Amino acid sequence: MKMIYGVKDRPKWGQLILFALQQVLAILAATIAVPMVVQSKTGYAMSTSAALFGAGVGTIVYLLFTKFKSPVFLGSSFAFLGSMFAAFSGGVSAALGYLGIIVGAVFAGVVYVIIAVIVKFAGVKWIDKIMPAVVIGPTVAIIGLSLAGNAVGDLMSGSVSTCSPYVALLCGLVTLAVTIVCSVYGKKLMKMIPFVIGILAGYVVAAIFTGFSYIPGAEALRVINFDLFKQMKWYPDFAFVQLFSKDYGAGDFGNIGAYIGTIAVAYIPVAFVVFAEHIADHKNISSIIETDLLQDPGLSRTLLGDGVGSIAGALFGGCPNTTYGESVGCVAISGNASIITIFVAAIICMVASFVAPFVTFLATIPACVMGGVCIALYGFIAVSGLKMIQPVDLGDNKNLFVVSVILIAGVGGMTLTFGKVTVTEVACALILGILCNLLVNIKGKNKSDDEQLVIEEVTENEDTKEEK
Repeated sequence: MKMIYGVKDRPKWGQLILFALQQVLAILAATIAVPMVVQSKTGYAMSTSAALFGAGVGTIVYLLFTKFKSPVFLGSSFAFLGSMFAAFSGGVSAALGYLGIIVGAVFAGVVYVIIAVIVKFAGVKWIDKIMPAVVIGPTVAIIGLSLAGNAVGDLMSGSVSTCSPYVALLCGLVTLAVTIVCSVYGKKLMKMIPFVIGILAGYVVAAIFTGFSYIPGAEALRVINFDLFKQMKWYPDFAFVQLFSKDYGAGDFGNIGAYIGTIAVAYIPVAFVVFAEHIADHKNISSIIETDLLQDPGLSRTLLGDGVGSIAGALFGGCPNTTYGESVGCVAISGNASIITIFVAAIICMVASFVAPFVTFLATIPACVMGGVCIALYGFIAVSGLKMIQPVDLGDNKNLFVVSVILIAGVGGMTLTFGKVTVTEVACALILGILCNLLVNIKGKNKSDDEQLVIEEVTENEDTKEEK
């Protein structure tokens, strides 16, 4: 994928703001969805604007650790949803709940730091051995394919329960069509900001339908929930502020030891699962920008950036962060890998979290519009993974089995749950792929390897004869 702007390139200021806004829109839905889900499941209020601020802080920390070489945005991690549920349900008060999500993020971050130290001394060659292209390629594809259901589900949904799925579908398809046209036929700037134009086009269509929905009997046309503007909160409720502002009862600390133990069990195993996805994301972005980020700046630095960035993000937003496939897809489609774009996007998130009308406007973007964009985003993630296995000989059964196992386990949605810890389909597919790859290579060289060696020797002999 040819990049129009490389990692070190700096677009003009006007373009830069648009590119950064596009990154914000790409990561927006998932970033603010995590606190909304936690609130709906636990009943404890979590601020979406604080999560947006935390994502910006976490991204800047990540960029600093990676020496501004890895163009990836960090946002709220869905992998830790179960862990956050445990933090609130395991405490006897909201105060302990906020303490739990911050302590849990620290536990998860420490896991990353420990792994980073190990990688620093052991190197990354062992990763290339256990996760070659035949393993990592289909795993990256699964990251996109596993999100396909979310994209299609959003495509048929508005922000209001009375919205007709057909009206929502039309708005989503308009968004997708405009995005495609801008990306394929657009010139210069239009070609690089297809998501911004597509989302605005979809939003205008949704707003027109919503305007007609106020006619009695036409409630099915209401796509956008404009009532959110009546509920604007003018400042983010940071997690650490909630922690110190809550009243702790005398009995809150009676079982604090057991509670912290529960938090450790809920967060630490998930961190190891997210580590696998961390590698897949960085292998993916490495193939897109044609620079091996596991070598430069190095896996130890990307892990430190991700881990410490998660801790920093959770202090403000309560949600541990992770690298976003949506951000990677945005880089691939727009051809813009400029690191300054990611930095400005992080600043926009932090500033915007204090601008209530802007945050509320972003929150009113209906699911169907974001679904139209995400069909393209998630699809590009899947395709970039498939491109990684292009050089792989799928005529060789040992490779065919590895790819097949990963794809079916991932697409089939294989997950494992141990108590409050859930191993995602991406992690399950990757683990199965690693085991399968080890199994088919257990005897070292096989017949196909020998045949390849003979071919190379024959070719070399023929070349020597021709030279003589």
